[in-house]
Amino acid sequence: METLCRIRDIYRAIAEFEAKFIQEYDLSLNEGMLLCTLLNTPKLTSTEIAEALGLSSSNTSKVIRSVEDKKLITRLVGKEDKRQMRFSLTTEGKNRITAIKGSIPEMPALLQQVVAGVE
Repeated sequence: METLCRIRDIYRAIAEFEAKFIQEYDLSLNEGMLLCTLLNTPKLTSTEIAEALGLSSSNTSKVIRSVEDKKLITRLVGKEDKRQMRFSLTTEGKNRITAIKGSIPEMPALLQQVVAGVE
């Protein structure tokens, strides 16, 4: 039971961090992680993005659409197969994720411990 309570506390800490993240950057954590993923590995398909983020294809589509509406990523039509779409950061997307990586909002203490691997 103690593990379940600890997970609850971690979930709350993540929710608190996400609220600050949204307020400061106008992005959810999934949207921010998508930008980070595309910065490290450009031109991914939605399936590759789903795998990298650990999301269902449905949730991935929603995150992609949201970030695309914010003009932070763009769709690229496949060269060999015109049906295959790949996604890449726009200049604005690169600038946004670079700024975010330089100044992450303060994390709740419990989340800092989890990220640092401290028990």
